[in-house]
Amino acid sequence: MFDIFRKHTKFMMLVLFLLVIPSFVLFGIDGYNRMSEPDEPVARVGGNDITKSQWDAAHRVEADRIRASMPTIDAKLLDSAEARYATLERLVRDRVVALAAAQAKLSTSDARLARFLQEDPTIAALRRADGTIDMDRYRQLAANQGFTPEGFENNVRFDLARQQVEMAVRASSFALPAVADVALNAFFEKREVQIVNFLASDYAAKVSPTEAELEDFYQKNQALFQSPEQAQVEYVVLDLDAVKKSIQIPEADLKAYYEQNATRLSGVEERRASHILINAPKQATDADRQKARLKAEELLKAARANPAAFADLAKQNSQDPGSAAKGGDLGYFARGAMVKPFEDAAFALQNGAISDLVESDFGFHIIQLIDIKLPKQRSFDDLRASLEADLINQQAQRKFAEFAEIFTNTVYEQSDSLQPVVDKLKLEIKTADKLTRQPQPGVTGIIANAKFLETLFSSDTIANKRNTEAVETAANQLVAGRVVMHQPARTLALAEVQTRVRAQLVAARASELAQKEGAEKLTLWKAGGSPANLPAAQVVSRDQPLNLPEKVLTAALRADSAKLPAWEGVDLGAQGYAVIRVNRVVARDEAEQAAVRQSRDQYAQWWTGAETQAYYALLKEKLKAEILVPSPEIAR
Repeated sequence: MFDIFRKHTKFMMLVLFLLVIPSFVLFGIDGYNRMSEPDEPVARVGGNDITKSQWDAAHRVEADRIRASMPTIDAKLLDSAEARYATLERLVRDRVVALAAAQAKLSTSDARLARFLQEDPTIAALRRADGTIDMDRYRQLAANQGFTPEGFENNVRFDLARQQVEMAVRASSFALPAVADVALNAFFEKREVQIVNFLASDYAAKVSPTEAELEDFYQKNQALFQSPEQAQVEYVVLDLDAVKKSIQIPEADLKAYYEQNATRLSGVEERRASHILINAPKQATDADRQKARLKAEELLKAARANPAAFADLAKQNSQDPGSAAKGGDLGYFARGAMVKPFEDAAFALQNGAISDLVESDFGFHIIQLIDIKLPKQRSFDDLRASLEADLINQQAQRKFAEFAEIFTNTVYEQSDSLQPVVDKLKLEIKTADKLTRQPQPGVTGIIANAKFLETLFSSDTIANKRNTEAVETAANQLVAGRVVMHQPARTLALAEVQTRVRAQLVAARASELAQKEGAEKLTLWKAGGSPANLPAAQVVSRDQPLNLPEKVLTAALRADSAKLPAWEGVDLGAQGYAVIRVNRVVARDEAEQAAVRQSRDQYAQWWTGAETQAYYALLKEKLKAEILVPSPEIAR
C-alpha cells in the first residue's frame, strides 16, 4: 500500500498541505498543544471537577470586578497566588451551596425573581417615567458584571437559592446573654494583681562555671553548636516584570488606545442638586396624586419667586427624610445614580436653574441645580505613561506562557549553566550565599520559598551541579537555580564556640537559680508568710494586658476568684520565674454597660458566623468537596 505514496508523492503532499495548514491557521501550534494537554482538575465537588481553565476564567472575572470597583488597586495583588487561591475557595463554596440547593430542590420562581428585581434599588434606578425598564441601561448593567441579561438573571436566581441554603442556619442561630457573658467575661474580666519577678539576668553574676563544666555542657549539647548545611547559589527569575522589559508599544497603538478610552480615563460629569419631594407613591390613588401635584405646584411657584430661599423651603416642606434637613441637598452624583426622570431633568438644567415638576415613582420633585463638575479631558501626553504601562501589562500577561515554555525547556536542555536562558530572555543572574534547607528567619522573597529550597538541596542538584527544574514560586513567576558551592552540616569545635557555650551555660544556671528562689517564695507566701515590699497593684485584662507575658496574664486570669487573695507561680523558662498575687476582681462600671451590650451583639454575630461556617464544612464533607492544589505560602 505504501507504493501509492511513493508513486504519487507530489499529490499526497498537496493533500496534506490542504488538510493541515488551514488547521494551523485556525488553531495555531499552541492550539494543537493545548488540545493534546488535558485540562487538569484543581478541585472536586460531588464528583464533578473544577478545572484549571474554569478557575482561570473565574479569577479573570473576579479581578475585573475588583478593578472596576477599585481602579487604583495594585494589579500585583490581584495576580498573587493568595488572591487566585481565594477565588478557587469561593468557586468551591459556590459549587457546594449550589449542589446543596439542588439536592434540597430549592429553586427561585419567576414571580420571586421578578419581585426581587423590582425591589432592588439598582434596577429601580433604570425605570423610565412610565415605569418600564430602560433595556439598554439594563444590558449595560449586566455587561459591567460580565453577564448577558439572561446570565445576570440566572446569577440572581442562584444567589436567591444559595441564600435559602444558608438562611436556615442564620435565621435559627441565637446566643443567650448568659451564654455570651460566660465567653465574654473570660476576655473582658479585669483583675487587680501584684507581680514579683525573679529574673534570670539578676542571677547571672552568681554563676561562674569551670572549664570542666564548660566541656561537659558542650559534650551534652552538641546539637546546639551545629554549623548547618549551607550552599552558595545562583538563580534566575522569570516574572511579568521580566517579560515587560521585552515589550515595546508602537506610538500608533498608544494613540489608538487613547482615542478608544479617553472618555473613560478622564472621568464622568457630576452634578450637585437640591430637591423638594412631595410623596405620591405609584400605588397611591388618583385623588391623592392630584392633591400632591397641586401642593408641589404651589411650592414650585414659591421656589421660582425666591430661588435664594430654596433651602429653607426644602427644610420646611420636603418629604424626603434623607435630604430635607440639609435643605434638600443631594450632593454630587453622576448618571445612573438617580431614577431616570430625576436624572434627565437634573442633567438638562443650567447651573442655578429650577426645574419644572418632575414626576417619578416616589412622587413630585422640584430640582434646583447647584453646581456642575465637568471632567477635565486629559491629553494624550498626560496619560501616555499610564496607557503604555497598561498595554505592556496586557501584552505581558499574554506572552508569559510563551516565555515560560522557553524558560522551562532551556534550563532543562542546557542544564550545565543558566547563561543560555539569560541570553535568550534577557534575564539577570542573581546570587545568594549561606542558604540553608529551611527558610531563615527574617529572610523573604524567592530565596525563602520552601519549594525552591527543596529543589536546590536535592541530591542531584548538589552532586552534579546541574540547573534545577523551573519552579513555580508564585502566580506568573518561575525560578531556576544551581548550586555553586555546598558545605555539609558539621559540629563546630569547642574552641570555635567557647563564648557561646559559656553564655548558654551561665543563662541556664541563672534561670535555675531564679526559678528555685521564686518557687520557694511562692511556697512561703502561700503558707501565710508576709511578703515585703510588693510592687504596686495594677489592673489587667485580656484587652488591656499592660505588656505582661502571655503566661503571666493567663495565670492571673485563671486563678480561682473564690479564694482571694490568690497566689500563682509562673515558670518563665530562660527568663526566670514570676509570682502573682491576685487581690480582687474588678467589676465593670456603669459607663461600660453600653460596651457590654455591643459586645453581646458582636458575640451573637460571631456565633452565627461560626454556625454557618460549620454548616458549610458539613456540606463539604457530605458532598465530598476538596481542593486538589496546595494552599500558597503566605510568607515567602
